Amino acid sequence: MTAGKDIRSLSREDLRTWMKEAGEAVFRGDQVYDWLWTKQASSFEAMSNLPKALRARLEVDFSFPQQSLATVQRSADGTLKNAVQLHDGLVVESVLIPTEKRITACVSSQVGCSLNCAFCATAKLKRMRNLEPHEIFDQVVTIHRQGLEEFGRPLTNIVFMGMGEPLLNYPNVLSAIERITAPDGLGLSPKRITLSTVGLPKMIVKMADEGVKFNLAVSLHSARNEVRSSMMPINEVSPVEEVVAAVQHWYRLTKRRITFEYVVWKGINDGPEDIAALVKVCKKVPCKVNLIEYNAIGDPRFLQADPAALEAYQTALAAAGIVAKVRRSRGKDIDAACGQLANK
Repeated sequence: MTAGKDIRSLSREDLRTWMKEAGEAVFRGDQVYDWLWTKQASSFEAMSNLPKALRARLEVDFSFPQQSLATVQRSADGTLKNAVQLHDGLVVESVLIPTEKRITACVSSQVGCSLNCAFCATAKLKRMRNLEPHEIFDQVVTIHRQGLEEFGRPLTNIVFMGMGEPLLNYPNVLSAIERITAPDGLGLSPKRITLSTVGLPKMIVKMADEGVKFNLAVSLHSARNEVRSSMMPINEVSPVEEVVAAVQHWYRLTKRRITFEYVVWKGINDGPEDIAALVKVCKKVPCKVNLIEYNAIGDPRFLQADPAALEAYQTALAAAGIVAKVRRSRGKDIDAACGQLANK
């Protein structure tokens, strides 16, 4: 059984106050905070500059839930997929994606997902709970360490493209990003972080209004409402026009262009009318497009489009002055690619 309140839910000021009330020197609160976030300690026992009696008291008064790596799968292309077991036994997945210049962490924000996108394996799990800020932070720390151990390079980028919809766990995701970017946390630049969403207009507007510094990606997959709604039920309440209005607001306030994530499927969104609709949307807001290779999840409705369809998209977008790249999937052989995270 765990003890009291989670130690990592306390701010630096909270820890200083607790120390004062406990009759300890106030600076001990700073030391504990440093162990939690800068040194990423995993136990009270590891906090070696604290008196033994204080460590014992912290052990009694607080819980310090930890996650562990249940499994690590290695892809032929170097990608690592972590099955992360949380303190309550639930499992989420995170992915380390290595390239010549980057070590990217793809992290989860929820256990499962509630949005039921037809083409995504995570949707089959349903949403079990939101992740706490430290549970997101710890996924990143693990991948940072793996990058150093396996590739001799530190973490360079983070994408919130794992399990869950980050904007449905907004306070915790923002709190995690705050710790990841803080000088006394991991010190990563927010410019190296991308949050990917299905496109929740109110939340995109809220982020822009709050002046966040990270990047935004929107999983669009079709610019035609009838097609998008057939795959993504969220489009019924947040249609393409509302998503476009929200990202226009985002650009006005942040001056950072967004990325549209776009999978092309055979017979679903690979026709000339689909291409024309996407070009029309892209002309409305400064953006780039990632055309993503589809990763099968065993659903016969969704098949990878022919290469000619991807080329047609690229050609039409380029003619309109829009940067479009075909993103080859990494880690497919271990079900670590986009849309495949389902705790297999």
